[in-house]
Amino acid sequence: MYSMSIRLISLSSRLIFSLGLTLSVAGFAYGMQDTISQNHRINYLFNNIYRENVIPGFFGNEYGNPIKTSLVADVNPNVILVNTSKSRFFVLFSPRVKLRLLEARKAPVRSPSYMPGLKIYSRINSDTERPQFLALAYSHHSNGQDGTTLDSLGQFNRGIGKFTTNYYTLDYTLGKKIISPHRAVSQYGSVGIELHTGLFNRGYSRELKGKYGFVRINSGWIYSLRSGKIDSEKYGNHHRMQTMFTYIADNYENYSFTNLRKRLNFNLQYSYQPGFTQNVAFALGAGYRGQDDYNIYFEDSYSYITIGVLFGTALDLRKKID
Repeated sequence: MYSMSIRLISLSSRLIFSLGLTLSVAGFAYGMQDTISQNHRINYLFNNIYRENVIPGFFGNEYGNPIKTSLVADVNPNVILVNTSKSRFFVLFSPRVKLRLLEARKAPVRSPSYMPGLKIYSRINSDTERPQFLALAYSHHSNGQDGTTLDSLGQFNRGIGKFTTNYYTLDYTLGKKIISPHRAVSQYGSVGIELHTGLFNRGYSRELKGKYGFVRINSGWIYSLRSGKIDSEKYGNHHRMQTMFTYIADNYENYSFTNLRKRLNFNLQYSYQPGFTQNVAFALGAGYRGQDDYNIYFEDSYSYITIGVLFGTALDLRKKID
């Protein structure tokens, strides 16, 4: 009888231990699964945040350029290569082209800017209401011409002169999102650096050295307001204000470091997306170019106004209202 009691106690102890071990393993697995699900959710929300910060395309016209245009366009059909909740990385390829249709006989598009690039985003925190992330990119800029960069007078050949540069950018962005029952507000501020390969005597037109900015400080700010709530995922009107700054920070043409007239590029743009459109917005903007960003025309400095339409990935984040 005594030995039977001992065996029952021993068996009960083993059963309790086995049950406890099973529950512990199950709890650990559940906790791991919960952690993975939470990371997937955070990655998914950050992917939408990255898309909101992508540069949209534009077509319309520009006024103030010393060379008059009938139409300008920034054709920027962003191609998302990696967009998965399983990874914190978001990868974007942009086969970007800038065009200026000149107000001249036969309305030529002379020397377009080909600007393809690859960009990788990665979050550095897990707070989707105050997101922080980095973006690393490699881009190319050329005009598709094969003539000599300088003409017989030693001036930049704007007709058929070759323009080429390649560059890296690294940007840090800090955001803030507020979603209430009647509106959704998001703000993003960014700062970064742009380094051209001409610094290392690689991948550029040699004639640009000392005349073109190879080191640039970039910054920007975006404010978006969506209103007209229908339910938790559908908003009607979308207002967006965006500013972009670029400052040339290296030596070029012996301009002093404080020469804003030749070193500063600035743009302020307001856009309005009505509820009946999915990824198109009407836009009005103004700015100043100390160094024109249109390939071999970079020597021009001027103020300008733009009127036109924005389109693309950054504008289709909310479902269309039926």
